[in-house]
Amino acid sequence: MYPVITISREFGSGGHSIGEAVAKKLDIPFYDGEIVTQAAVESGYAKELIEEQGEDTSSANKWFDISAASAMYFQSPQDEIFLAQRKVILDAAKKGPCVIVGRCSDYILKNAEIPCMNVLIHADMIHRIARVNERYGIIKNVDTKKRIVKKDKQRRTYYKYYTDQHWGEYQNYDLALDSGTLGDDTCVELICELAKRFITE
Repeated sequence: MYPVITISREFGSGGHSIGEAVAKKLDIPFYDGEIVTQAAVESGYAKELIEEQGEDTSSANKWFDISAASAMYFQSPQDEIFLAQRKVILDAAKKGPCVIVGRCSDYILKNAEIPCMNVLIHADMIHRIARVNERYGIIKNVDTKKRIVKKDKQRRTYYKYYTDQHWGEYQNYDLALDSGTLGDDTCVELICELAKRFITE
């Protein structure tokens, strides 16, 4: 069967769309926003709070500081949400082949010794700015490049905190693709082709 495929992505690189297309082409489940919904059920926190405290949360550093200073006294909401999302990711992976986007899923599955194929989607800033503006619209008085840099920084901080590894480093992935140069369709084809070679009994 196909391996579980994790998609790590720079903001604006199209990782969500590419992952969704891969899942559709291979006819396997796709998990991204669904992780947030299920984590809300698991943790008891509102979906909106989980979206706020997710991998790209702007308030991550605040919770990290609190957790680091007081870990022996209580578990922060950020940590509880991470554990809830981790459970959803592991449960999904144990059911069989699927595509999972972000949320340290590559690290979580490797640590649990669950076979997976880890993919990184990246692109140059020009393509990312164009994609973000197209998808979300141009926001008045907001510099799109700064928004992208900030999102990536937040994801990097989150990943480092929970994995003690550096987000985006090629050593963590089986395949790294430049969606700006290759285009989404080619990325989908390459991921699917590699997945077929990862097939295990």
